[in-house]
Formats: sequence, C-alpha cells, structure tokens
Amino acid sequence: MKKIIFITGTSTGFGKLTAITLAKAGHTVIAGMRDVKGKNAAVAKELAALPNIDVEEIDVTSDTSVQTAFEATLKKHGKIDVLVNNAGVAGFGLLEAFSIDQIRKMFEVNFYGVIRTYQAVLPAMRAAKSGLIINLTSGASGHTLPFMVPYLASKFGVESITEGLQDELSEYGIENVSIQPGVFPTEMNNGIKAGVQSDKAEVTAAYGETAANKLNAIGTALFGKMAQFDMDPQQIADGILNLINMEKGTRPLRYPIDPIAQGTDHEFINARRDIKNKWVAAYTS
Repeated sequence: MKKIIFITGTSTGFGKLTAITLAKAGHTVIAGMRDVKGKNAAVAKELAALPNIDVEEIDVTSDTSVQTAFEATLKKHGKIDVLVNNAGVAGFGLLEAFSIDQIRKMFEVNFYGVIRTYQAVLPAMRAAKSGLIINLTSGASGHTLPFMVPYLASKFGVESITEGLQDELSEYGIENVSIQPGVFPTEMNNGIKAGVQSDKAEVTAAYGETAANKLNAIGTALFGKMAQFDMDPQQIADGILNLINMEKGTRPLRYPIDPIAQGTDHEFINARRDIKNKWVAAYTS
C-alpha cells in the first residue's frame, strides 16, 4: 500500500536519497527542508520536479515552522502515514571546548527537533490509530566516543524517545523504530555540510598535541573504514524503504545498518534488550 511520508532534512545526504528512493517506489513523499527559497532553492526545485514529491519548508528548531509544515501537509493529503526524522547535525571536539550555546544548537536540531515533529504529527496518527515514526540516530547510540560527546548525547536522547514512546503509543497502533547508521560518506561526515563544532579554541589549545593527535587518528580510521567497506549511503534509504514495507507489528525497535560493525551492533542491541527485560522483570515480578 502506498503511503504519505514526511521526511525532515532532505536537502542533502540520507534525507535526499530517501526522498528519491521512496518516491520511486510509488509513495507520496513530503520532502522537508529549510530555506527552500534561499540556499536550498536548487535542491528544492530538483526534488519538486520528481514524481510523487512535494517540497515543504520546515525548520525543526522552530515550533511555529514545524507546526505550520505539518498542518499544511495534513490539509493537503489528509494524513501522514510515516514520519522519518532525518534532520541532524554532527560535531567534533573536546567536551570542555564546547560552549553551552554550541551544545544547545546541536540539541535544538537533533533532540528537540524530534520532539517537535512528534508533537506535531501524533494527534493525527492517534486519531487514525496508525502510524510509523522512524528516527535516525547513530551506530554508537548505545555507547559513546571521545570528541563526539555532545553529538552522541543528543542521539542517546532520541534512542530514549523512541524506546519510551513505543510503549506509550502502543494502544494507538503507532510504531517507532530507530535506525542506527554506521559511518557513511555523506555531507555530514566529509566536511561539505557545516556541523556544530567545539568553539573554545583556547581550551583545545590547552589540551595540546596529544588530544589533536587522538582526534586525527579517529578521523583517519573512520575514513579508512568507509573506504574499506565501500559504505554507500543508499543502504540507509533502502533500509528505510524496507522498514516501511514490513508488516505492521513485525518492525524492530532498533534497526542497525552498519557493515563496518560486522554484526557486533546486532549483538549489542540484543544484549541490551535482554538485560533490560531482566531489569523490568526484577521490578515487576
């Protein structure tokens, strides 16, 4: 069955690929992005020219923008079957070297942006007693890494939203899934798309060459792995299509897509699930 699908952050990367992939599969896609008449005018025009795609202005850091975008979509299409929360920003640096304002900027997109879209779409989904919300987090969302603490903290938060709402929304027929991507060569990772980086240069300098060398080593290793495993962002778009095509009630809570992990991501998720079940049993039995 063809669905009405709203995707955030479609100007680049996973979002753009997903919009094109789902539209080619026959779904109606609302491609959400910022500044459709400004810096994203070219990509907005490109996507709008494709069959089955409507482009919608949305800034996930703005309550008003999010509400307006979803109201317009519901007015035109009558429903939203699937929401894909893809919009996000990355950032690197020492935690101490991030100002609070920089961390807030990251959370406004990665964390609060997700809450805004949930609150905008849930009334219609609850009324329909049906819906699917797919949140893109990170392959490291179950643990953390140096020099990426604020970013991964924001993605930890989205994992919490996804897992908690799976229970809160179960009686309304609304499913929640987090896709956990590995490291792919998108604009977020290759430097084309500006991220939210640490901004206290004096703090970074105080840490000296040791920290800089560690950060550079991590970056070199990640880029090397991307090349070694030929990481193709299309895998994420195809994974989202696969989730949408699954029968209701069969979708997993977490859906890792990371060839580099060589199955360890699945092991981690399964162990996490099993330990949580034991914890819940200890409290409820």
